[in-house]
Amino acid sequence: MADQLYFRQLLAGRDFAVGDPVATQMVNFAYLIGDRESGEAVLVDPAYAVGDLVETLEADGMRLTGVLATHHHPDHVGGDMMGFSLPGIAELLALRQVPIHVNAQESEWVRRVTGVSDTDLRAHDHDDVVTVGSVDIRLLHTPGHTPGSQCFLVGDRLVSGDTLFLEGCGRTDFPGGDADAIFRSLQWLATLPGDPVVYPGHQYSPESSASLSRVKSTNFVFRPRSLEEWRRMFGG
Repeated sequence: MADQLYFRQLLAGRDFAVGDPVATQMVNFAYLIGDRESGEAVLVDPAYAVGDLVETLEADGMRLTGVLATHHHPDHVGGDMMGFSLPGIAELLALRQVPIHVNAQESEWVRRVTGVSDTDLRAHDHDDVVTVGSVDIRLLHTPGHTPGSQCFLVGDRLVSGDTLFLEGCGRTDFPGGDADAIFRSLQWLATLPGDPVVYPGHQYSPESSASLSRVKSTNFVFRPRSLEEWRRMFGG
């Protein structure tokens, strides 16, 4: 699996969208995941210079077959944010016509934010699997940051979006956020077997990835042991 799996973590403002002040400030990660044998690959959370991401993938000899979206915020899928119009999946679809895989509870949010059509989106439920070549990507519904936030488990890697960072977790004070829900999502992620390596949606810490066991031992969001304690600590 390790030799077959194509997996790249790319930092906005450094590895793509170089010179873009918003991308540099937001420090988003995008991910390329695929099967080296078949040459098929998907993009996770393409935003900013989406052409750079496609070019990187294709320069590696891979062919784009889909997009996985962790959630609907414009720094992950494109749209208007902070007075800026960020490129994202709508611009990517102009380059390559591929399906956009979203959680079913997020599809309407993604459609409204990006302007893409319902026919561009593939709505999924918790624990659905998207197969890229012969590489399976498990889609985990982890609501809280947004109603349809999802993480992606591929082999021993967990792409956690804005649900879980190496330090902290996603905010819940945006529209659709739910502090109680993200507590439950974090507690569930903590039970994943096999100690996968966590790859977050932003570089909010010096390291860009870490084992789940390490994140659980160092990240303050895992200190509360009950929902009541969570509410006391974080004002939910």
